[in-house]
Amino acid sequence: MPSIDFDLRQLEIFCRVVELKSFSKAAEAVYLTQASVSERIAGLENSVGARLLDRLGRQIVPTKAGELLYRHATKLMDMKKNLRQEMEGFLGLKHGEISLGGSTIPGEYILPGLIGRFYQQYPNISVKLTVSDTAEIERLILQGRLELGVIGSKPLSKELIHSDLWRDELVLVVNAGHRWTLKKTVSVNELLEEPFILREDGSGTQTILDSALRAAGVDGIHSLKAAASLGSSTAVKEGIKSGIGVSILSLRAVETEIKSGVLKAINIKDLPPIKRSFYLIRDKRRVSSPACRVMFEFLQSSAR
Repeated sequence: MPSIDFDLRQLEIFCRVVELKSFSKAAEAVYLTQASVSERIAGLENSVGARLLDRLGRQIVPTKAGELLYRHATKLMDMKKNLRQEMEGFLGLKHGEISLGGSTIPGEYILPGLIGRFYQQYPNISVKLTVSDTAEIERLILQGRLELGVIGSKPLSKELIHSDLWRDELVLVVNAGHRWTLKKTVSVNELLEEPFILREDGSGTQTILDSALRAAGVDGIHSLKAAASLGSSTAVKEGIKSGIGVSILSLRAVETEIKSGVLKAINIKDLPPIKRSFYLIRDKRRVSSPACRVMFEFLQSSAR
């Protein structure tokens, strides 16, 4: 018989399922999808070699083997919590401040919610968030004015190390009264003839858009009929609403307006979907503070 093995993350997820009696509620508690939670539990059951959970009506309850595992797993979770608290105290993590930078989309639409979750775990560590374009966040980190950054394109400097965090998609957006709202797709040539709202130079969205247009055989953003250049996604959205022009924005930035019918996303038939990642960056030349290392791991875990 092969030896039984499991990791702490599997046990943590298993404990949340037992305590909340639900895969969906446990998924919310551990910041994973329900499918991912089910996969982790299946992996744990395969490792143990026994069924650990039963479904009784709408509730999930542990089997006899699950009860045994849960009894010991809770002790391990308590040990982990106590060890973390002792290490935090030893490393000075009871108090402190982290200087974090975010380019427009992660800074305005993703990081505030994550900072709230971080605060729940580390209430005595404050986070100072700076929101600017990608190029400025890179510059501030290289100057040592920020410890960490989350940006919308790969960093240009070799001194910055990066890791993938979350996926994003850029979409063509028009206002509800625009003549294109009756169309499912428009061509690149139609896009080039339409008044277009650009982002400012240094924007990660602008960089990704320029590359996508060049891949389609046109002269990047210089081919667009620029009606305005605005400094944030919020400003661009307001420009679209007021009829200045159309634009290409992060889907994360316009989800609410699209659902409410204020804006509409349209496909560009000559252009493949514009996908990108957000990247967590830091200066490899600098020694990270204990608080910075905790935030770094926290953000990486949010992407898993």
